[in-house]
Amino acid sequence: MPSPIRRIAHLDMDAFYASVELLRYPQLRGQAVVIGGGSRHKPEPGADGQLRYSRLRDYVGRGVVTTSTYEARALGVFSAMGMMKAAKLAPDAILLPTDFDSYRHYSRLFKAAVAELAPLIEDRGIDEIYIDLSQHPDEVRILAQRIKDAVRTATGLSCSIGIAPNKLLAKISSELDKPNGLTVITEADIQSRIWPLAARKVNGIGPKAAEKLTALGLHTIGELAAADPAVLQENFGRTYSEWLMRTAMGLDDRPVVTSSETKSISRESTFERDLHAKLDRDTLTPMFTDLCVRLAGDLQRKGYVARTVGIKLRFSDFRIVTRDLTLPNATDDATAIRQAAGECLRRVTLDRRLRLLGVRASALARKDEAVNQSVVLQGELFSDE
Repeated sequence: MPSPIRRIAHLDMDAFYASVELLRYPQLRGQAVVIGGGSRHKPEPGADGQLRYSRLRDYVGRGVVTTSTYEARALGVFSAMGMMKAAKLAPDAILLPTDFDSYRHYSRLFKAAVAELAPLIEDRGIDEIYIDLSQHPDEVRILAQRIKDAVRTATGLSCSIGIAPNKLLAKISSELDKPNGLTVITEADIQSRIWPLAARKVNGIGPKAAEKLTALGLHTIGELAAADPAVLQENFGRTYSEWLMRTAMGLDDRPVVTSSETKSISRESTFERDLHAKLDRDTLTPMFTDLCVRLAGDLQRKGYVARTVGIKLRFSDFRIVTRDLTLPNATDDATAIRQAAGECLRRVTLDRRLRLLGVRASALARKDEAVNQSVVLQGELFSDE
């Protein structure tokens, strides 16, 4: 009996953190809203009883944007951007504090709703999942709409779903009709729907690689597919160039991993421009701290603690460096993870510009099975001390 045709869905919640906040503050719908402030940015009632909101123009500090509404994105404000830079682009945008407890709550709700209809799920983070629909009996568009409706009923939030023969194409597809999109791509659609897209739309082609491709005259995924393999290898090395060629052809054989036994959890960010560890310390430090906070949130949401914390750096020349540190006690605490990541960072010679920064938690154990001690750690990342 032939194997079923692969039908992989990528479900991505629309502007997730911001959308959760709009459930709390529905009066802000349609406005430019930025999430990433601290507790001091919580709306407070004025003398007339109306809520008073912080504005981005009044922000002072070294924080980064966690997410933003689509109205703020239209003004150029995106996640991982420095808050002070965002304030120059959208000074009148409303600033709200992050509330990871709420985000984790809604994350659990939407994933439970999906699992009722399609249980073969790979958890990719607080706001996105892959779903293997290959053996599901329902017609794929009807099933996808049922999933979207179930998510809306469970959370009051919208999501976008892309369905394709593999994870690579599914993730690209989920972005094509956001927000509240439903996109189905087959192999026959690759030339018409995928190849005209900018190469940077591929997850794994960051700003620096996209800039290098542009310099070679390769602006779109289709142009990348038609590129001379020798030219790609000369500019990107054998391994990455082979991946680029496979990606441009829409090839990806990664399975949807549904096992509950997670080996590691990571968070990383590719920068809009290459950053210097010391000259851009004010940008890197809060960005790295935010990655650690998100990683801790992932651990807590999934019920894990980690004995090993690691970092991943990709330099401007595409060289990757990793460092790991094993802790005396397993943890899911953001402060402990941040400090451990800082210790790893001090073991790297930071003499070139960086294009990617990541943190990773491994040697995982279920929190309810582990014996943990509270660890209070301090220190500043990218410091000379």
